[in-house]
Amino acid sequence: MVEPFILGIESSCDETAAAVLHGHKVLSNVIASQELVHKYYGGVVPELASRAHQQKIIPVVEEAIKQAGIVKKELNAIAFTRGPGLMGALLVGVSFTKGMSWALDIPMIEVNHMKAHILAHLIDDGSKALKFPFICLTVSGGHTQLVIVKSANIFELAGETLDDAAGEAFDKAAKALGLPYPGGPLIDQFAKVGNKQAFKFNLPLVTGYNYSFSGLKTSLVYFLDKHQKENPLFIEQHLNDICASYQNAIVNVLMRKLNQLIKDTGINQVAIAGGVSANSELRSAILDLEKKGCDVKIPQFSFCTDNAAMIAIAGLVKYKIGEFAPLSIGATARYSF
Repeated sequence: MVEPFILGIESSCDETAAAVLHGHKVLSNVIASQELVHKYYGGVVPELASRAHQQKIIPVVEEAIKQAGIVKKELNAIAFTRGPGLMGALLVGVSFTKGMSWALDIPMIEVNHMKAHILAHLIDDGSKALKFPFICLTVSGGHTQLVIVKSANIFELAGETLDDAAGEAFDKAAKALGLPYPGGPLIDQFAKVGNKQAFKFNLPLVTGYNYSFSGLKTSLVYFLDKHQKENPLFIEQHLNDICASYQNAIVNVLMRKLNQLIKDTGINQVAIAGGVSANSELRSAILDLEKKGCDVKIPQFSFCTDNAAMIAIAGLVKYKIGEFAPLSIGATARYSF
């Protein structure tokens, strides 16, 4: 089979992205961040996000095609994020895809955003390939999941967060610490020079492979409130240690469940995905699994956060089995895994 050219479009939250893949190879991966749009408000504002997508989607797609060195008529299909995500943001990507699909007379392919994060590991990036089945820990701002990936089309959800995701736990903690948006990467930065054993936080006790982070976040808030009453400069004087200790707690929770799933299933192929997979301590903890005999794959930083290359590779999987979407399809903010 001649490898197709797939255009991927991602607009689920606060990145407008487009990518072109030729088979498993990335020809372009363009991302327009909305960080400056939302920074003033300390988080993503859905209405502003959808407006920014409307402004950026045409130039981003044009740039992706230009960088790929092809023309539009060479495209074989367009893959788009149907959900989950912010409804207004998703509608921009879905509507644009419909128009381009109709104009070029090529099929459109719906993609589940969370599955795309996992399938990013199928991109030919020069690193070793994982064999099926493998376990993927997917950690992002809105989701935390443990998934057994049996094939490119078969996923078994072993566990997920019951409340806040790990990414939310980072971002809300950063806000409590007075750090600007996006705060998760800043916690990672300060933690690198802090003592992760300096403070202890209550770890959630949840049975099975599910996660919970709301209690850990609340534990930090009470901790800060207590110490700031005693010393108004507590955060300023202990910021690095607080970040290191809190980050260590989150990574411990994530790894405890992952290690249990590896032990229970006997699957030693392991991967991580999602925006929080860029966290340095989590990446280090995952790589340590190699000492236990696991084959580990961590994504390149460009494929960690929301991007369109992962949407295109997920689209390629469906393209090869002829699973296309009708023009009548709509976006869905809550897209079941």
